[in-house]
Amino acid sequence: MTAPAAPMTVMALLVRPDGRYLLHLRDANKNICSAGQWSLPGGHPEPGESLDDAIARELLEEAGLRIPNLAPLAIVQNTHADDRPTSRILVYVGTWNGDPALLPLTEGIMLRWTDPEQIPYLTMDPKTTAVIHQYQAHSGARHNAGEQLPVLRVRGTGSKTVPNVIGVHLYLEREGEILLGLRHPDSAYAPGEHHFLAGHCERESAVACLIREATEEAGLVIKAEDVDLVHTVHLLDAPGTQPRLQLVFRARQWQGEPQVLEPDRCVKWGWWPADALPEPTVAYTRAAIDGIRHGRHYTELGWT
Repeated sequence: MTAPAAPMTVMALLVRPDGRYLLHLRDANKNICSAGQWSLPGGHPEPGESLDDAIARELLEEAGLRIPNLAPLAIVQNTHADDRPTSRILVYVGTWNGDPALLPLTEGIMLRWTDPEQIPYLTMDPKTTAVIHQYQAHSGARHNAGEQLPVLRVRGTGSKTVPNVIGVHLYLEREGEILLGLRHPDSAYAPGEHHFLAGHCERESAVACLIREATEEAGLVIKAEDVDLVHTVHLLDAPGTQPRLQLVFRARQWQGEPQVLEPDRCVKWGWWPADALPEPTVAYTRAAIDGIRHGRHYTELGWT
């Protein structure tokens, strides 16, 4: 039988004599593990560093903590939904009785003592919940070096599920020219840049959103049977931001001429040659137009 892979990450469960746990609130809206959740302090070993040294260093660097007599408690095995392993974490347990408000915290939002009865009502990292349940179920059992540790299998905690925003975009082409709008200089997104007629899906289908936005933004009348999905851009503007799935629909026919009906967003509409787009044009708009012209249906931007 193949030996299990060695743990690659360390965490520490610190317990106060009255039974409260020291929990660490992670930063939200960042591309990190357990973002916005209550977790345990810890991290990755440095090259050549033992796991014992790694947890001692992480506690010192993150919170100025020196905890004697840390002992192994369990191994957390992260798995995919199909139970394939993704990572392993060695969890230590120790005792401390200080004031977390006085600690020089260098990562995350805060450390606090948490009563066990509060845990079901917090946004908890599933790994941390599993560790606390293990500690409670076995009356705080510790293990000596070399002893076989219990393995806690936690499914699907390798990364946090992040909803993707869905945007819809209207591609209109007339005599070789494409309709683009110049966004208002005070617009929250892409101020002063040229962009498709576009909007975000509300509680509606993508095509229904497209039809609504065309009418609201430019006074154009489009029928559902006259549009085709011609390109998709999966976009990440910057690490830690919410991913966006941008759907570009071509309307084969429409009624009306573009009007500026939302001047706080778009100051004018114009028709531009596909091979001579105006400057500046939103980057993913350019990418989508280039993909459509070359027969490609999908583009990824920002993921590398």
